[in-house]
Amino acid sequence: MRKTMILSAAFGALSSVAMAEMIELPAPQIDEDATLYQALMDRHSVRRFSNRQIDRQMLSNILWVAYGVNREDGRRTIPTARNEKDLSIYVTEPEGTFLYDADANNLVRVLDKSILDMFQSQPFMANVPLVLIYAGSTADNNYAIMHAGSAYQNVELYAATNDLGCVVRALFDKEAVAKALNLPDGERVIVSQAIGYEEE
Repeated sequence: MRKTMILSAAFGALSSVAMAEMIELPAPQIDEDATLYQALMDRHSVRRFSNRQIDRQMLSNILWVAYGVNREDGRRTIPTARNEKDLSIYVTEPEGTFLYDADANNLVRVLDKSILDMFQSQPFMANVPLVLIYAGSTADNNYAIMHAGSAYQNVELYAATNDLGCVVRALFDKEAVAKALNLPDGERVIVSQAIGYEEE
């Protein structure tokens, strides 16, 4: 019975997504000369952001390294236990709030408005132009939490070699954000990641 209810909710969510506005992202462009060693040396958390915006090309790159498709069989840039694609990545920016569709490399609009203000529980968040919200299953035996960790680490390493700053954050009202996103039953907000250009 429980499995049937979860499947029904998932199909309902897919139907809503199908009717939502889709924004096609440019193909990701990753610097092939960047080294893992350099990324590890340069990786650090940033809490001083400029108000410079993230353009669509950079956003596409960020989302691809986080959870993009890197093989013809649809598998991702992060390791996923049992190939379970149980992670959802939401993007909130000044233009609105979106769900990342990795298979199509699209953004699916879920809210016309930004919810950046919901993450401003600390003063340094005032200028942040982009927040990634990692969400997944509430079940005790799920893998979404470790998948979120793999995804945000990829983003941290990418940021380190591309003049971006970012910081992983849990100090915000997760339940309020989940409600704003209208997450389906059985899903929760796991963590967020603020991303922007570091203030010089």
